[in-house]
Amino acid sequence: MLKPNKLANNNFLSSVDLSTDEVLHVLDLANNFKNKKININLNNKVLGLIFDKSSTRTRVSFQVAMTRLGGTTIDLNPTTSQIGRGEPIKDTARVLSRYCDVIAIRTFDHSDLEEYAKWSTKPVINALTDLEHPCQVLADFLTIREEFLDFKDVTLTFIGDGNNVANSLILCGALLGVKVRIACPKGYEPNPLVIKKAYEIYKNKDLLKITNNPIAAVHGANVLYTDVWSSMGEENQKEEKDKDFLGFTIDSDLLEKANKDAIILHCLPAYRNKEITEAAMESQKSRIFQQAENRMHAQQALLSCLLA
Repeated sequence: MLKPNKLANNNFLSSVDLSTDEVLHVLDLANNFKNKKININLNNKVLGLIFDKSSTRTRVSFQVAMTRLGGTTIDLNPTTSQIGRGEPIKDTARVLSRYCDVIAIRTFDHSDLEEYAKWSTKPVINALTDLEHPCQVLADFLTIREEFLDFKDVTLTFIGDGNNVANSLILCGALLGVKVRIACPKGYEPNPLVIKKAYEIYKNKDLLKITNNPIAAVHGANVLYTDVWSSMGEENQKEEKDKDFLGFTIDSDLLEKANKDAIILHCLPAYRNKEITEAAMESQKSRIFQQAENRMHAQQALLSCLLA
């Protein structure tokens, strides 16, 4: 029976905190969990959730994943704890390390996450920051592998804002050798430091392309992926971004230009008929809800490895 391997890095703050072999091992474990081929009991280990941003899938998938592993979850809502009253992160992290066995944090500034990890003696997981969303892309690549069996000759095209999801897709794609294309309006490109890091990882630098042309980006693509144009905290930019992103909607026209075997992904929540049409989201090519389910399985695998 496949067993969780202890990860070399004690934390999962970025996609590149895992090696290529570790990513593949987590995906193998996730597949085993999903197909009920493995049963792990963490013996009442405790997961602490610190969520500065609202959440549906991340919160529920972590809670269910931990429960299925025989553990428990404590929701540390900043509005009802001392975290929301300005207690220093270094104090909170050191206290929670004595209560919890692992901590998942969903916040705005990536530097806050790094501060938690600096002071915590227990594993810290990035449940989303403005820079990265590494747990999401584990589920994404699990979904892609379920469809295409491996990552050879897979081309993933992300259409939209060069945001945290795009950044993590780039980094995890580099680890797996997946051809990644990011199509976004000018001025909305992914983080340049992320792009630089990915080019350092890729053996073939031609596998990563950033473009402002969504039509060119979808030619030959096996996976079309999008996300909301305005993330949490960007509500005041919504009208401006809606104008800037005209032409960057996944619709039937873009789908026709992709490979015949192309699937559609979206990390949700979706604003139908903005970044994706209703027809595309509900089409037979959509794997969006399979992708959402896979959050739970991927996080179950990740937790079991961090706590192995």
